[in-house]
Amino acid sequence: MSEILGKFSTQSYAFTPTAKVKNWIGGEWQDAASGESLDVINPRHGQAMSSAPTSAAADVDRAVAAAAAASAEWKQWPMRERAQVFYRLRGLLEAERESLAWLVSHENGKIYAQALAEVDKAIECVEYGCSLPNLAAGTQLDVSRGVNCQVTDEPLGVVAGVTPFNFPLMVPMWMLPQALVGGNCFVLKPSEQVPLSMVRLAELFVQAGLPSGVFNLVHGGKATVEALCDHPGISAFAFVGSTAVARSVYGRACTAGKRALCLGGAKNHLIVVPDADVELTAENVVASFTGCSGQRCMAAANLVAVGDVDHIIAAIAEQAAKLMPGTDHGAITNASSIDRIKGYIDRAEQGGATILVDGRNKRGEEAGGYWMGATVIDHVAPDSPAAKDEIFGPVLSIVRVPNLDAAIALENSSGYGNASSVYTTSGHVARAVMSRVEAGMCGVNIGVPVPREPFGFGGWNDSLFGHGNITGWDGFRFWTRPRKVTSKWALQKDTTWMS
Repeated sequence: MSEILGKFSTQSYAFTPTAKVKNWIGGEWQDAASGESLDVINPRHGQAMSSAPTSAAADVDRAVAAAAAASAEWKQWPMRERAQVFYRLRGLLEAERESLAWLVSHENGKIYAQALAEVDKAIECVEYGCSLPNLAAGTQLDVSRGVNCQVTDEPLGVVAGVTPFNFPLMVPMWMLPQALVGGNCFVLKPSEQVPLSMVRLAELFVQAGLPSGVFNLVHGGKATVEALCDHPGISAFAFVGSTAVARSVYGRACTAGKRALCLGGAKNHLIVVPDADVELTAENVVASFTGCSGQRCMAAANLVAVGDVDHIIAAIAEQAAKLMPGTDHGAITNASSIDRIKGYIDRAEQGGATILVDGRNKRGEEAGGYWMGATVIDHVAPDSPAAKDEIFGPVLSIVRVPNLDAAIALENSSGYGNASSVYTTSGHVARAVMSRVEAGMCGVNIGVPVPREPFGFGGWNDSLFGHGNITGWDGFRFWTRPRKVTSKWALQKDTTWMS
């Protein structure tokens, strides 16, 4: 990994192809059994910057065996000592904040500023993990004469997670602090498109003093995910990705007897009413749908225009038209997504929608690469694909409705339930929307209403399969199980039927 970082320039996005990465199993770098690999493409240039192995069931077997071997000792560590590893990791992440941001920007395509924000959010997740010994102190109560009940949170054993391409460093940190501080050993499969940040994390875990086998890394694609779902040695499984895949792997993992929590996609609605603050709304909406090039499940997807808000839409279009790929937002992570995103825009236009800002042929300064400019589409039909499907690009679809009831009905007609926001200066309107929309994460004048730690991240409906949130206290509860101990040490003279 040091070779990869060493060949990156911190002054530009130049890169040099380097050696392939390997699986990290039991504290060692190992080749995959298949001997096959996939190129890791730098989206800004459209060229390979590394390669990663495609792991088979045999590789997963080795990783699970290494985790199981480490589990007996790791779960015996006091929780405060396990948390100390994450205190040290936090310091290492802070020290490498800039180099990690450059690594994320190269493998994912984000601009540096947005990659840096991802690193900061990952550090915040680590900080929450450091606080767990204070939060998970357990409870006890004398429930009767001479009888005491105590509850402790116990690890599950070997657990696994699969993370997506859009946040190579942050999303793994939704899982790892709670799971590892909780006493589990982990097998992680990052997206095959962005494996490099997790390779570097494995190295940082060693520096932080994490014992061998507690964290294991296997690279690969669909077959690797299926092997993790099916493996009898894994007790819990978490996934973040598209809804179709989340639904599929949730069913597969549950069928194999695992505890599972799988986060899917979204089609978030931003409801804009006439009394909204124009400057705040325009800046916020544009940042929401173009940030990370729209490749995030919390991005604005549909702007629901209530009544006469033409002046606000004009301000949004004016700001969006000024944005330049490569400067204001990054590249699209893979080539196939460019054609898919353009297809949604083309079909909306053919269906009678108006393209206010067209980013289909707008690109960054770098040669090659996968670029798409900010695009704003007005008068999108509510039943069109651009209004219903998750586009996952810097595209804002505007659907017109006559009143607030119609706006809420449109929001709630979506099968997804990740996020919803309203832009208004009226407390009454804000309360009405917040109490009625079918979404797990909501905002008032906030385009990306991501709950900060310690509040948990998780949507509703087809945006989440399983129960609870993946971060915060829910996340810790997902990776642990309560042990109840009821004890009595002497026969009580004043005993009752409850004693």
